Amino acid sequence: MKKFSLVEFSINRPKTILIIAAVLSVIFLTQFPKIKIDTNPKNMLPPSSDVRVLNDRVDKTFGLYEDMMVLGVVNDLGVVNTATLQKIKRIISEIEKIEGVASRDVNGFTTITNVEAEDGALLVGPLLRDVPETKEGLEAFKKSLLENPLFVNRVISADATTTAIYIPLVKGTNGKIVADKLKEIVAKEGGPEKFYVAGDPVARDTFGAVMFKLMAVFSPIAGVIMLFAVYIMFRSAALSVSLMGAAMISIIWSMGLLIALGFPVHIMSSMAPVFLMAIATDGIHIFNEYFYKLRECPDKRTAILETMREVGRPVKYTALATTAAFAVLLFMQIVPVKVFGGLIAFGTVMLRLLSFSFIPAILMLVDDKKLKAAKTTDEGSGFTARALASLAGIGARKPLITAIVGAVVVVISIVGVSKLVVNNNMVGWFKKNSEIRVADDVMSKALGGTSLGYVIATAENDGYMYEPEALRYIDGLQRHLEKLPVVGKTGSVVDFVKRINLVLHDNDKAYDVVPADRKTVGQYLFLFSMSAKPADLENVVDFDYKSANVWVQLKSWDASAMQSVVDALKEYEKQNPSKLKLEPAGTAYFNLVWNHEVLWDMLMGFIIALIVVFVILALNFRSIKWAIVGYVPLLFTILLIYGVVGFIGKDFDMPISVLSCLSLGMAVDFAIHFISRFKQRLTDEKADVSNLTAVKDALLWTAARPGKGIMRNAVLFASAFSVMLFASLTPYVTVGAFIVSMMGLSSLFTIVYVTALVVLFRKKLLAN
Repeated sequence: MKKFSLVEFSINRPKTILIIAAVLSVIFLTQFPKIKIDTNPKNMLPPSSDVRVLNDRVDKTFGLYEDMMVLGVVNDLGVVNTATLQKIKRIISEIEKIEGVASRDVNGFTTITNVEAEDGALLVGPLLRDVPETKEGLEAFKKSLLENPLFVNRVISADATTTAIYIPLVKGTNGKIVADKLKEIVAKEGGPEKFYVAGDPVARDTFGAVMFKLMAVFSPIAGVIMLFAVYIMFRSAALSVSLMGAAMISIIWSMGLLIALGFPVHIMSSMAPVFLMAIATDGIHIFNEYFYKLRECPDKRTAILETMREVGRPVKYTALATTAAFAVLLFMQIVPVKVFGGLIAFGTVMLRLLSFSFIPAILMLVDDKKLKAAKTTDEGSGFTARALASLAGIGARKPLITAIVGAVVVVISIVGVSKLVVNNNMVGWFKKNSEIRVADDVMSKALGGTSLGYVIATAENDGYMYEPEALRYIDGLQRHLEKLPVVGKTGSVVDFVKRINLVLHDNDKAYDVVPADRKTVGQYLFLFSMSAKPADLENVVDFDYKSANVWVQLKSWDASAMQSVVDALKEYEKQNPSKLKLEPAGTAYFNLVWNHEVLWDMLMGFIIALIVVFVILALNFRSIKWAIVGYVPLLFTILLIYGVVGFIGKDFDMPISVLSCLSLGMAVDFAIHFISRFKQRLTDEKADVSNLTAVKDALLWTAARPGKGIMRNAVLFASAFSVMLFASLTPYVTVGAFIVSMMGLSSLFTIVYVTALVVLFRKKLLAN
């Protein structure tokens, strides 16, 4: 019984193949309206993860909101003037009406709780009830602001030019939508004031919205450039359409399956179309060889079969290597990482299936005359072929020097890799001149910062937070944390107690301390709770007075900022033994844990994938020695790119970690094609492998003919995705720069270094 051949079936029934592809695409497209978007990094970790359980418990215990936004108001002449204060009052009133805003807990000049005393009685109420109209009134208000540590660096800057309005959001509220409404509100106010909207939900949800807009814009642009580039290379619209058709079909099938299975589109999976379009360019090797075969074979059908016979094996193994590189992520811990790995692995398999069915079917249906008119020149006679042969000639003529230069580059690159810092900063994913980045910079410099973390102090017994020793311990912790350059402001129940003690003693600085006895502390907090907003105490101490919450405002969203807080906690506990247990929590702490778990998960997957890819190379070439040779361009490319990343100080963040898997698949593809075709050439020509000239001739032929496909593949994809260098989000700029570099370096290293290594170790490599 004759063995089934997908290629033969496709060229015998091309219309059937196209109909099947179209029907399946329509089925998967019907799933797209069900798409769910999730850009919240919180959901990158499972609900059962320790940090999510901790944060949920802390939020519930202290009545905290998951998301907090900040509206900054800046007046270079000072915000304490009648006109600016009137605007702030109107703005706060409008903010409280926005759907999704927790209006009762908005904190600004007119709503934040102030603690004063008059005639020995404690006065607790809003800081600003009526806007002062006189110069004396304004000066008195300004003095009360700047002399109150509860407010300085929180709602007023030390130079009184900047104030902040803190806006908590109800769970599930979209930060970008609220931010847009805030911009509408402040746009109605004229004058010299400048307004800035900042905070984690703003950055997160704005990033999500812009990310999908960029995908919608850049994917088609990249597709059009690739379409045009293929046409320029082969002068065939049919081939351009078939390559892009295969890419689009794989994207539709993959994303359709993702949606059908009920998975939301996260930050990582949103980049799947870009990756699949990159992997689809491997089909260029089929076209490159087909044009040679079209001239050498008696008819089109034979040319297609011969083409697939020549490139079929390397195409299969490049697909296997790419699939394995991403499939490894299925064994990681983080669900979105697993989903991303499975998504790209599935898409890659579909692309290779289409390479052996859809593309041959298209080739069979295209008019012979148009194809022959578009055929390429003989290998070695065209400019590109001659240039590639000359490039390979460098490694062939001076293999030892080439290898030494490569070794030096590797050593230098390893030094750069050692400088890599694993870090994530979503605000940093916006360009420096973007509204969000500018807002965050302004607010972080003028005030305590927009990144918020917590330190939970817990005792074994209820009521311990009434004890002066507990409050003094927390007070010492705050002063310890405030020594860190990244910490802009801290706040706790201690601040209220000390403030009450101070004002009830006529602002005598000697009483700006924790009272000496438990009873006094209890009285102060009782008096405060009678008039303060419920959240004022609820946010900083639990109902049983067993736990206290220390707010920590950070001036940076870098994971390293919260790490410095965690390190400082350990240091403080070690130096100051206590009955209190200290525990970090909050958004900043979640980002730190997420940074470690997700990025280290990706890094571990990358290391495992390196091993798997080597095994695949060994299976493909049936030789450990050849696998090592094929591995060299991959290692050179990865080490050089990541070495540069380390030297320039670029963080190893989410985009870089995701691209690491793509670099594995793409960089090794070229080596598989080059070595496979070189060995096939030796066999077809029955070359004498003991003859150095014969070996060099085969290498130069490989560089000129299959190497042309390699270079076309690299140029095709690099040119298409260079448009991403102009994106407004830095991750997309990173993707563009990374891919352009990766394609150029891996193709160059394949042609030069594989040639050099074959010549240098030909006796061991080519021995029977």
